[in-house]
Amino acid sequence: MGHGDGSVYRTVLDRHGSTEFLGYTDLAAEATVIGLLVDGAAVPAAREGDSVEVVLDRTPFYAEAGGQQADTGELRGANFTVRVADVQSPVPGLRVHRGTVTAGEVSLDAAVVAEVDRTRRASVSRAHTATHLVHAGVRGALGTAAAQAGSLNAPGRLRFDFTSPTGAVAPAALAEIEDEVNTVLQQNREVEAYETSMDEARKLGAMMLFGEKYGDRVRVVDMGDYSRELCGGTHVGRTGEIGMIKVLSEASIGSGVRRVEALVGLDAFRHLSKEHLLVSTLADQLKARPEELPERINGLVERLRTAERDLEKVRADAVLSSAGALVEGADDVDGVALVAVAAPDGVAGNDLRALASDVRGRLGSRPGVVALFSADGDKVSFVVATTSAARDRGLAAGKLIPAFAPAVGGRGGGKPDLAQGGGTNPAGIPDAVTALRAALRG
Repeated sequence: MGHGDGSVYRTVLDRHGSTEFLGYTDLAAEATVIGLLVDGAAVPAAREGDSVEVVLDRTPFYAEAGGQQADTGELRGANFTVRVADVQSPVPGLRVHRGTVTAGEVSLDAAVVAEVDRTRRASVSRAHTATHLVHAGVRGALGTAAAQAGSLNAPGRLRFDFTSPTGAVAPAALAEIEDEVNTVLQQNREVEAYETSMDEARKLGAMMLFGEKYGDRVRVVDMGDYSRELCGGTHVGRTGEIGMIKVLSEASIGSGVRRVEALVGLDAFRHLSKEHLLVSTLADQLKARPEELPERINGLVERLRTAERDLEKVRADAVLSSAGALVEGADDVDGVALVAVAAPDGVAGNDLRALASDVRGRLGSRPGVVALFSADGDKVSFVVATTSAARDRGLAAGKLIPAFAPAVGGRGGGKPDLAQGGGTNPAGIPDAVTALRAALRG
C-alpha cells in the first residue's frame, strides 16, 4: 500500500486537529472520516478492493508505538466496511487506519463505527503489561545498569531488550526473574494508569526510557511497589489477567545489549503443555523417570560419540586398505608411475587426501603422480599428490591441475607435493585422466 507524504497528513491535521484517542476506555466508538488516501493521494471516496488510509476525528484504535503493535479491527458505515490491518501515527497527533475496503464505498465525512478486535487487543495488552514486569524483574536482578533498549509487545508474546554491561544473564538468574514475575501475576495486583506532571513522576520513581522526549504531562502505569513506568500503551486491569509468562530465550543482539523473549498467557501454557508431552514421550521411550532424563541422555550421547569414533577408525582403515591395490594398478607414463582413478565409493574430503598421501608413500622412490577423483551427485572433488622424484622432474601437483581440471568443469590449486580442487561435471572424470596422461607425456 502506498502511503502519503507528510504534507498530506499535515493538511488533514491542520484542517481538523488531532485525532481523539478513546482506546484506554473504549474498544468501539462512533466517528467521522476526516481524511482518506489511496496510493498516497487524498481522495473523496474509495471502493471495494481499494487499499486505503482512513483518518477519523476520534478512534479507539491504538497506533503502533512504544514497542506495542497496532490494533486491528473494522470501520463500518451505513453501506461499507473497511478491514483495518494497521494503525500508524505518521505525524504527531494523527492516527491513520490502514486497511482494505471489503464492501461498499467509503467517502469523506462518512459516519463510521470503529471497532477494535477485542481478542487481539486483550492479548497484546497482556504482553505489554508482562513486559513492564519483566523489565522490573531484570532491573531487580541485575541492577539499574540494565536499562530498557527496546521491546515488542505482540499477541501472546513479548521481546525485551536491555543493556547488560556484565554480559549474559545466568540461567539461574533468568529462572529467578521468571519465577518472581509469575509470583506477581498470582498476587493479582491492580494495574493503575494515570496522568501526572513530569516532576511528580520523577518523585514517584517512575522509570522512563533514556533519550525519550516527554512533555510536561506524562502517563504513568503503576503496579504498586514492583513496577512504575511512563507508558502510553494499553494494559490489563490486574496482573492476574496475564495468567503466566514463560521465558524462552536470552541472547546477545549487539555490543552490551541482551534480548529476552517470552510467551504470555495461553501461549505460555500451550508451550509448557507441549514441553510436558515431549518430556513424557522421552521418559516413556527411555524407560526413565522425567528427572532421570538428563543423566540418561548424557549417557546415550557419550555412547554415540564412542561409536562414531570407532566407526571413523573402521572407515579410515577400509579406505587405506585400498591403497595397495591402487599402487599395483599404476601405469607407467614415460617413466612416471601414474595412479589416476575414481576413488572407491564413499571416499571424499579428508579421506581422499589421506588415501592419495598413502598411495604416494607406497610408490617409494619412484617418480610418481597420484590423482584421485570423487563424485558426489553433480559435483566432483579431486586430489593430486606427487613423489619427491616426480617433483625433481618438475612435476608439481598444483601446476598439473590446470591440465585436466577443465574436463570436470572445475579448478583447484595447492603446493607442489599436494593440491586439490573441485568441479561440476563428474562425467568428465575419464577425460580428465586422459588429459593428465597427455600432460605427463608432453
